[in-house]
Amino acid sequence: MLCAVYKTRKKEGMFLYVPKKEDFSAVPEALMAQFGRPELVMLLPLNKREALGRVDKATLIAALNDQGFYLQIPPRQEDWLAEHRSSLGLSSREETKKF
Repeated sequence: MLCAVYKTRKKEGMFLYVPKKEDFSAVPEALMAQFGRPELVMLLPLNKREALGRVDKATLIAALNDQGFYLQIPPRQEDWLAEHRSSLGLSSREETKKF
């Protein structure tokens, strides 16, 4: 199975996988509007890959077969400073002081 992988300029690390190059017919219009203009990253032969980066191969194949696309969302970035401030009972963001 071959799939096409596209990236967006709107969100770093977000990728859209579709079974055929330039075929976004199964992708909801609202998602395409949020994703923006897709930029082709690569054509990926799934049968020749044992593992994929951040995507579970079985999950990807199931999504491509069931819904016609797979959206890879970047992992949530941790904000250690905000977590530390919250643990101290402070606001997660430092308040700006007005003089």
